[in-house]
Amino acid sequence: MRQRRLKNEINVVPYIDVMLVLLVIFMVATPMMTTGSVELPAAGTAPQKPDRFLRVQVDQDGALSLFDADGKERKLDGLADLRSALAAQRDKTPEIAVLVAADKEVAYRKVIEALDEVKKQGYSRVALETSVK
Repeated sequence: MRQRRLKNEINVVPYIDVMLVLLVIFMVATPMMTTGSVELPAAGTAPQKPDRFLRVQVDQDGALSLFDADGKERKLDGLADLRSALAAQRDKTPEIAVLVAADKEVAYRKVIEALDEVKKQGYSRVALETSVK
């Protein structure tokens, strides 16, 4: 009787099956993962500012300031301070417009946080201040 010899080979057929299944999964999932591009509009002209408005200013370093309707500046320590200042102004003149002005180099997140805080305080007339080229 002859003895059987051991084979030193790896059976790769199950690995090929797994790789083909993974390939199909990635081929189906990849088109769903594409991200869209955003084209922001340019501000060639801006509408005229209202007669009386509050101005929330976001500086390049993210510091906040509030200018009242008379143009007096008040430096703010953060969003909580902005919240209380806007609430006090809303009690005086509830229908006044609010303009949010930000340096062009400021982080987008800071502008959105300021806009969100203004909206939370119940102001209905809110706009971004831009410069006309």
